[in-house]
Amino acid sequence: MKHVVITGANRGIGLELARHYQARGWRVTGVCREPSAELEKVAARIIEGIDVTSEASVGRFVAALRGQTVDLLINNAGILLQETLGDLDFDSLRLQMETNAFAPFRICVALLSNLPAGSKIANITSRMGSITDNASGGHYGYRASKAAFNALGRSLAIDLKERGIAVAQLHPGFVKTRMVNFGGLISPEESAAGLAARIEALNLENSGSFWHSNGEELPW
Repeated sequence: MKHVVITGANRGIGLELARHYQARGWRVTGVCREPSAELEKVAARIIEGIDVTSEASVGRFVAALRGQTVDLLINNAGILLQETLGDLDFDSLRLQMETNAFAPFRICVALLSNLPAGSKIANITSRMGSITDNASGGHYGYRASKAAFNALGRSLAIDLKERGIAVAQLHPGFVKTRMVNFGGLISPEESAAGLAARIEALNLENSGSFWHSNGEELPW
């Protein structure tokens, strides 16, 4: 049975991805701060109380997976905070960088011994991290953190290719989740289905790509 590990799995896109893979016979490990009743119905195991920005917390998460093969790692946990040029909060910028860029990178590195040749890493990023696509400005912390995450993911894809591990940066779409006060354009179910299709298509030849969940390749 294939094994998928999903961070931020207790709600929204992470929960729908957990449902998707459980329905297809995968063993799902959900990682979160606090579990939800919905996640408990689909996850074979929940690793709770995990703050992805804490090195000690990530260490406990990795220790819980010691000796286990991970066929697919989905880095989904993230935050979106608001700033404007006239009202900047540099603590907010730092927190977003820690959560959206450094934390998933730390997790990837920490779990390398669990990832065999043929495994995959799916990094849930955002097209707001695209410098080319930025036509509206603002959201300084979120844009910068996702751009950093894209750069880290691209380098990982290059460095892990010789190990047979494929990596993708994936934009889920504008999804109706709590992060955007449920004001998105597509449902979490639609997003998860698209993301899963992109993950299925991921291989060593297209590793390092930046895709929209609808299949569009996005500019950096």
